[in-house]
Amino acid sequence: MKKKSGASFYFFLIVFVFLVMFPFIWVFLTSIKPPREIFASFAWFSAEPTFQSYVNAVNNRPLFTYMMNSFVISSLTTLIAIACASLAAYALTRLPIKGKGLILGTVLAASMFPQIAIITPIYSFITDLGLRNSYFGLVIPYITISLPLAIWILATFFKKIPFELEESAKLDGATPFQTFRKIIFPLAAPGVFTTAILVFIAAWNEYLFALTINTADRWRTVPVGLSLYESQYTIPWGDITAATVIVTVPIVIIVLLFQRRIVAGLTSGSVKE
Repeated sequence: MKKKSGASFYFFLIVFVFLVMFPFIWVFLTSIKPPREIFASFAWFSAEPTFQSYVNAVNNRPLFTYMMNSFVISSLTTLIAIACASLAAYALTRLPIKGKGLILGTVLAASMFPQIAIITPIYSFITDLGLRNSYFGLVIPYITISLPLAIWILATFFKKIPFELEESAKLDGATPFQTFRKIIFPLAAPGVFTTAILVFIAAWNEYLFALTINTADRWRTVPVGLSLYESQYTIPWGDITAATVIVTVPIVIIVLLFQRRIVAGLTSGSVKE
């Protein structure tokens, strides 16, 4: 018989969820307060809730342009990074290549460099290519950052696939690429999907490269755009929190829609049959 969870379990669960959700709850409650109440007290709820901050967040800055830029850049980064990382991970885990461990170790070491240490050469490289204030001006450095992590994650999933399937495909005359495309990649779909979500969110949240490379307002991304709401003499916390809610909702919806695939991808690589 399954043991039923007691009241203490649900109590600690509620407390845990509250602690996790507290920053988001506080941001939302602040976004519907009049400016005078934000600085006057720390009351949870407003006596006169208003959505004027949402209107100001959209009208004072081109917020939807920032969101579109972030979506396009994050999507391109995800597609290119997953395509390259899946091929690299397949080659390093399924093909007879010498020095696989050394190569994977080098890939992991490349991801340990802090962004501030590589931003100068990348900035010079992007400038020489004439890609500043463009989508690919950020896609290129984002791929550089996301590829090592994507290769390592996908390599873990590819290792779990039985080699007998690949050997059977070779006996049927399939080439390595056909084996990858028709057998390995579909079986590793949960891991690929999870990696894609992680790469997308990382590109969506990146700030340093976006601040340095795309300086024109029409090419800015969401993190940089939110930082520009601050004026010279005041900080419009109502507008900032409203904009934060607006840009967070799409990511939350994506995670909720695909949460089963994300969980399946995170757990499938850790269970050995």
